[in-house]
Amino acid sequence: MSLIEHILDLSTLPAERLSPQALGLARLSLLDWIACAIAGTDEPVAVKLRALAEAEGGRSIASVTGAMAAPARMAALVNGATSHALDYDDTHFAHVGHLSVGVYPAALAVAEEVDASAEAMVAAFLVGAEAAIRIGMVLGRSHYNQGFHQTATAGAFGATVAAGRLHGLDAQQMRHALGLCSTRASGLKSQFGTMGKPYNAGAAAANGVECARLAALGMTSADDGLCGLQGFIPTHTTAPELDGGRGLPPKDVFLFEDNQYKLHACCHGTHAMIEALLEAGELKGRDLDNIAAFTLRTNPRWLRVCDIKRPRTGLEVKFSYNWLAGMTIRGDRTGDDRIYQDALTEDAALSTFAGKVQVIGDDTLTDMQAQGSLTLKDGTTLSISHDLAVRLPQALLAGKLRTKAEAMIGARGASLWAMFGDLTGRSARDVGTALRKMG
Repeated sequence: MSLIEHILDLSTLPAERLSPQALGLARLSLLDWIACAIAGTDEPVAVKLRALAEAEGGRSIASVTGAMAAPARMAALVNGATSHALDYDDTHFAHVGHLSVGVYPAALAVAEEVDASAEAMVAAFLVGAEAAIRIGMVLGRSHYNQGFHQTATAGAFGATVAAGRLHGLDAQQMRHALGLCSTRASGLKSQFGTMGKPYNAGAAAANGVECARLAALGMTSADDGLCGLQGFIPTHTTAPELDGGRGLPPKDVFLFEDNQYKLHACCHGTHAMIEALLEAGELKGRDLDNIAAFTLRTNPRWLRVCDIKRPRTGLEVKFSYNWLAGMTIRGDRTGDDRIYQDALTEDAALSTFAGKVQVIGDDTLTDMQAQGSLTLKDGTTLSISHDLAVRLPQALLAGKLRTKAEAMIGARGASLWAMFGDLTGRSARDVGTALRKMG
């Protein structure tokens, strides 16, 4: 089966055949995505895109975070960028990108437009996210290393599948929607560190809404926009993996079950270290002065991302193993984005401890693993390790995500979970209303 046929087959998978485990995670992703969107409402990129939405006007169909209703495509653009503004949303390492910020805005916008239930929206998101993961896996690391941002590229195809499913596209229409997306999907890593990075996520969502809607209106495209002659895959990666989609798991094996959630407001590459330190009960309440040395081993790819030895700003602290190790041990709330202020770079205790930290690249570790050892001043050695790939029980994960939401948006986080912890009887428009009013 070719990749396009594989994705088309997946897109029509009946709701009753969706993995209960994956659906449970998709519901948690909805709550986490909403919290991230509300928390990002006042970020500059969100303010500017709301201004664009207000200036363009149009039919009030779908909800915009903290504002009005707008045309579905515009709402998806604004909500996608807003929810990625703090870079605190979920990640899928096989996909090499963030799923919720590209796919959920499209699913919500179209679900509001067609007045779908919240559960139908979640199902559409899950199928779209699964499509994005599989396309991202075929594009492979070479696509990312060339400078493309998978959140925006593979993510746009996922948004298209989610939007198309909610529009009720048949197989031929979905084929055209994916073909249109192949000429629309875009996003570059050169935008990292600027407002362009969250804009990439919004563009993915908006592209999905647009391509699905055009296909519903009868617009045609290339038969195989993914792997056909001069299609997206052959033109956007030098070394496609899983040639033509061969080797992908069956459609009822959900890779989304490996989705990862940020429980700390910093680079995901540091999370395995933070969790390993938190699990070391001997470190709780220990003064940093009582630690003589800390050696951390991590996958070498992270050395180019989050090994800033002497951060100059609060933002750079989020990418510093040295600083975050000290913050974690002394009990700082690493899940609260508000603590990452520039003043942290002048913290004498953290600065001194940073000099005791050695970070070593170890290619025997995956990019979700961390191992290390701490030497105390009395000569005692403590070994630590953590693997983010080990799945948390969903009840435990739910509790951690609720704590994260409350840290980000205060009492609104508790209200969010009270409203949508159970989606029974809820509509997508209920979700949209909450996004508008709570943002």
